[in-house]
Amino acid sequence: MKVVAFNGSPKANGNTAQAIKMVTDELEKAGVEVEVIHVGNKAIHGCMGCGKCYRTRDERCVIEDGDLVNGWIQKMKAADGIILGSPVYYASMTGTMKCFLDRAFYVMGVTSTLRGKVGASVVAVRRSGGMPTFDQLNNYLNYCEVTMPTSNYWNVIHGTKPGQVQEDAEGQQIMRLLGKNMLRTLKMVEYANRELPLEETERKVYTNFIR
Repeated sequence: MKVVAFNGSPKANGNTAQAIKMVTDELEKAGVEVEVIHVGNKAIHGCMGCGKCYRTRDERCVIEDGDLVNGWIQKMKAADGIILGSPVYYASMTGTMKCFLDRAFYVMGVTSTLRGKVGASVVAVRRSGGMPTFDQLNNYLNYCEVTMPTSNYWNVIHGTKPGQVQEDAEGQQIMRLLGKNMLRTLKMVEYANRELPLEETERKVYTNFIR
């Protein structure tokens, strides 16, 4: 099994990266292959709302940015599990992370690319805004019919300077248990896919109330 994690922080080894590692350590102990992709230090264009991916359904965003987003879409398609991580900027995820997720998850939602996979969100925060950011990240997973494991609290860990999350004992437990529960969920989904294959994908229905 393979899990791909996306770090939305500009810092390569900041608190978000360390929180992700707390989760993935539990997966790697069990032999799960993990790849961490640093999104937060890239220049990612936001979605233009052109609808090209909806019309072509070719699993590609029309915006060309060195094939970053389109390449990451294929990595998620090939993975069994996905982790989304971000620090908190003004009670929200980072702008770069949102640009990436808006484009990638619209493409994958249109094509049902992530349906039946396992996904979780992780947030690092100084003080406030952790829950709004956690909810925002989860919205992308919910939209794509992803199965989401839980922990014993919401997946938010506290720290300001890089490394301070190591002082949040409760936050560390949350991340560790999330990793354990994600591993169990991955195994459950793997078993279910053998014994109970996914039903045929339904084409998404759109209803507009103003015509």
